[in-house]
Amino acid sequence: MDDDRSAQVSAVAALAEPTRRRLYDHVVRQEAPVSRDDAAAAIAVPRATVAFHLDKLVDEGLLDVVYERRTGRTGPGAGRPSKLYRRAACDVAVSLPERRYDLAGGLLAAALDEAQTSGEPPREVLARLAFQRGREFGRAARDGDERDAVLRVLEEQGFEPRRDDEAITLANCPFHVLAQEHTDLVCGMNLHLLDGLIEGAGAGELTPRLQPTPGRCCVRLEPAAG
Repeated sequence: MDDDRSAQVSAVAALAEPTRRRLYDHVVRQEAPVSRDDAAAAIAVPRATVAFHLDKLVDEGLLDVVYERRTGRTGPGAGRPSKLYRRAACDVAVSLPERRYDLAGGLLAAALDEAQTSGEPPREVLARLAFQRGREFGRAARDGDERDAVLRVLEEQGFEPRRDDEAITLANCPFHVLAQEHTDLVCGMNLHLLDGLIEGAGAGELTPRLQPTPGRCCVRLEPAAG
């Protein structure tokens, strides 16, 4: 599991503790940052316990800390700023098996915008943009063995790659719901994404082919002919 996904799982797990979840829910409902005293009064929990859980939420990246003087006074004699808590500017999402609707959504939105401007058919734009994104993934991962680079990217993007003799099967579709509802569009996008990955990684001995199989990704990476 990569570091970012581990951090996301850890953040979600932190909210399993009931008091911590109540504190998080209270903080994010407020328009202004919340002090320890305010939070303790709101959920009727001792201040020391509240302080521990709030700081745990900060450690997990779910809350941010800001320092402000609640009295509005400034300068000498104004007192120390209070430690306050607010929702962190981050998104936390965990899905099992892994889904990458952000990747698909970004490609689809970019293709629609470009097609509207250029007049090019949207599917052709999507195919080109997906290939470019895959090629970027492959180039960024190149470090030694080309097939290993492909496997690393596939793992990072949630495809759950499995070696199958000289081929690579993909046990998970990161775009599952979209692919179920818009099969031709999404599977075509996926094919071009993985074609770009192969080129970017320099793994010319592999070629992506559409091979829909229940419970798997619609694409399989097979040995290139010849």
